Order: sequence, then C-alpha cells, then structure tokens
Amino acid sequence: MVFFSLIRTFALMDDKRYLLGLIREGEHQQQDFKYRVADACKLAKSVSAFANTDGGRLLIGVRDDGHLSGVRSEEEIYMMHQAAYKYCKPEASIKFDTYHVDGRTIVVATVPPSDRKPVCAINEAGEERAYIRIADENIVASPVHLAIWRDQQAENGAMMTYTDTVKKLLSSMASDRPDTQPQPFTLNQIVRRSRISRFKVIHLLARLIRFGIVRCEHRDQQFFFSILQ
Repeated sequence: MVFFSLIRTFALMDDKRYLLGLIREGEHQQQDFKYRVADACKLAKSVSAFANTDGGRLLIGVRDDGHLSGVRSEEEIYMMHQAAYKYCKPEASIKFDTYHVDGRTIVVATVPPSDRKPVCAINEAGEERAYIRIADENIVASPVHLAIWRDQQAENGAMMTYTDTVKKLLSSMASDRPDTQPQPFTLNQIVRRSRISRFKVIHLLARLIRFGIVRCEHRDQQFFFSILQ
C-alpha cells in the first residue's frame, strides 16, 4: 500500500509541476485561461480561434492571474463538450485532460489546427462567426481570411495570374512616394483607392497574401493590408 501511495504522490507532483509550467507561460497565441465555464457559446469562440489559427489549449479552472480555482461542477465539463461539438460548425476536434492539484480539478482542453477552416462559433442567436487567435485575443476573422480558407479548399487555389486588375490593385496600395515604405490600408480604403469591387478586392487580397506578396496585420481593432517589400 505504501508503494502505491508513493506512486500516486509522485503522479500528483508531476501534474502540479506540469500545470504550473504552463501557467508560467501566461496567456498567448496558443494558450488561454478560463476561470469558469458559464456559457458554452463564449467558450466556442476560443475553440474557433485556436482551430482556425495554430491550435492551442484552454486551461479551464485557472484565473487570469494564474491562480488555480478549479472546475466546480459537472455542468462546466458538460458545457466544455457543448462548446466543441454543438456550438462549433463544423465540429472542432478537441481533447480533454483532467488534472487534480491541491484538491482542485483543472481541465486542459487541447484544440489542434483544423483542416476544415473556417470553424465557426455559433452564438445565442444562431449566427455563425469565425475567429482567429492573435496574441492573447480572439478576433473575428475578416472577409479576407474567409476568402483565404475558401481558396485553400478550391482545386485551383494554387493559381496566381498577374492580370490588369491585380496590377491595378497593387498600384492602389503602392506608396505615393517611391522612396517610402508601402503604407498599410484597410479593406475599405483599398476598395475606394482601387475602384475595384469589394468582392474582387477580397478575392485578390486573399490570393496575394497566400503567395507572400501582401501581408495582413491587426492593430487598433482593424485589419490592415500592405505590400511586402
């Protein structure tokens, strides 16, 4: 009995060491803390963001400051499954691992990147929205991200042709002064400057990003697009 008790003690120590190591990393591109699960729809946003980006893990029962609060009820565990399997479309792949540390139950939900993007989170009104993970935030995906994913699924997604329309679009994104770096523009600004239809601009930006000609960055609550030098 003493032997098995020692094994159990070492296992608990390993669990605690592992979790504390994760918590020291803080919240980042591939990790999020959830103090408690009160709403499966809100949790689905994090699942969607991880699935549409680089994958990641949710530490459930951990406060934002890293304190171990623990999962409090079976209802929370039920809502975790609901978030992945009912409130994500298509269903997200997710693995749940349970750890017991200092009398508290912590659940680590690991979400791999999806090969069926976009994975959308369904809100209380039944609306579907896709999210991406940027740093430690879940951001609603732009129309350009949606076009990139559609392009990746299409059979002709690898094609890129420099048509007059592509040249016109790139010209509209070029700096007004040849000796300066290209300026970033929002989607709406590019549509106005290029005088190309919004639908076409979205489609072309998606292609140009995939081929490393244009980059997308998120700041000040907006997505900006600029030509790579």
